[in-house]
Amino acid sequence: KHLNVKISRAKLESLVEDLVKRTIEPCRIALKDAGIDASKIDDVILVGGQTRMPLVQKEVADFFGKEARKDVNPDEAVAMGAAIQGAVLAGDVKDVLLLDVSPLTLGIETMGGVMTALIEKNTTI
Repeated sequence: KHLNVKISRAKLESLVEDLVKRTIEPCRIALKDAGIDASKIDDVILVGGQTRMPLVQKEVADFFGKEARKDVNPDEAVAMGAAIQGAVLAGDVKDVLLLDVSPLTLGIETMGGVMTALIEKNTTI
């Protein structure tokens, strides 16, 4: 069976508020790793259907100090990126350079259970 429930925007926002607030931390980490301040970001593009939620848009605007662009469809943004990457990999587009990076530090466990980093996060691979 399916669950059909009507809830108000206020109720939905109260249900997801903690999750939305936690999603700001990866933005903070990404900026720290890049060595830049949120004020240096020119444009903010939200990706995914849930980014249409006013609470998400407000939290992002509060963090970055500017509203996200409204001219990019959040449902189509990932598909557009995938299409561009596919075209580059297929050789149809030659004037774009795609770089793969390691999102995490990779290492090995050494004496005493200590991890020794071999490849630092954000290293081009």
